[in-house]
Amino acid sequence: MPRRVLLSAAAVASAVSLVLAPAAEAAKDRTTTVAGPSKKISKPTEQVADPVPEASAESPVSPSADLTATTTTVAPSVMTAAAAPAAEPQVRTCPLRFGVGTPGGPAAGGELAEVASLTGEKPSIVLGYKDFRQPVPYWELEQARSAGATTLLTWEPWIWGGGLDQPAYALDRIAAGDHDAYITDWATRLADWGGPVMLRFGHEMNGNWYPWAEGVNGNGAGDYVAAYRHVHDIFTAAGADNVEWVWNPNVPYWGSTPLDGLYPGADYVDTVALDGYNWGTSQSWSSWQQPWELFGWGLAEMRRLAPGKEIIVAETASAEAGGSKAEWNAHLVYYLADQPDVTGLVWFHYNKETDWRISSSASSAAALAHQLSVRPCP
Repeated sequence: MPRRVLLSAAAVASAVSLVLAPAAEAAKDRTTTVAGPSKKISKPTEQVADPVPEASAESPVSPSADLTATTTTVAPSVMTAAAAPAAEPQVRTCPLRFGVGTPGGPAAGGELAEVASLTGEKPSIVLGYKDFRQPVPYWELEQARSAGATTLLTWEPWIWGGGLDQPAYALDRIAAGDHDAYITDWATRLADWGGPVMLRFGHEMNGNWYPWAEGVNGNGAGDYVAAYRHVHDIFTAAGADNVEWVWNPNVPYWGSTPLDGLYPGADYVDTVALDGYNWGTSQSWSSWQQPWELFGWGLAEMRRLAPGKEIIVAETASAEAGGSKAEWNAHLVYYLADQPDVTGLVWFHYNKETDWRISSSASSAAALAHQLSVRPCP
């Protein structure tokens, strides 16, 4: 299990301050609305003192860093000059890629531009969802590619809105070939399209909330692997070598289906992934979890089952209730960036069961943007 990483409250405060401070120097004693639910920040006077982060061996601030407090003096010419236009966010080529899922999917240019504005960079992975009656989303794939991103395409073997009991989409029916014409059409069309696509078939299969989970919808032990391999074999026969296969359970939890019986094997998987959320106290059953508490067990399982495979976090976010989301965001990025085999972080930018969005508060957005900006990136 990777080591636990602690960012002090002062370190996170410094990160948030560094993101919000430049705009603060533009004028004296005025108040400006910042993106978020009725959040306002009172602008400081001309002397701006930066908080001093605490350094330790487990802090994102190196113990050898210069910790001398600095004071910034705002010159009169700066106060009257027009602000320089902000540079347009770009995709960054980093060992830990940043990705996002928004309600509109990979073709929602406005939503993706908002995320880029919030975080200071364009996502290089864009999350999308399709069920088993939708066609290959050419437009979405092209829009993502033209923006310099790869689509992480979630392919769900059911009909949306049909509930858990969908016997036509039971895993043994998929393995038996009932849907081969549809699956072959997808495989052929994606092969003909030719661009890179990350395909996660039947994600979160170790839970009990989807009809492709074992123990529901008539599915038994071994059915998931049989269905997954059958779909994969059709794509192989179609020559869809541009498809990257992503095996993606939920983070393990007490009562979840053991992962050993769900892993299709190294020859059927290119990348492994985890979905995990910090629900905080937003639900009656939930409590605050730090990133290492949320992902530690799952990451260890990925390395045990799929040694040498790259790992991505394909869905994650935090609630606001129960702790500091800003601190959590900073912890998350540093914790994942510190592990060389974790190569992707995809934020679930939805207001759904709770407000998972990056912009649920100004401090949340500022902390995530800052920690992304300082993660290792050649």
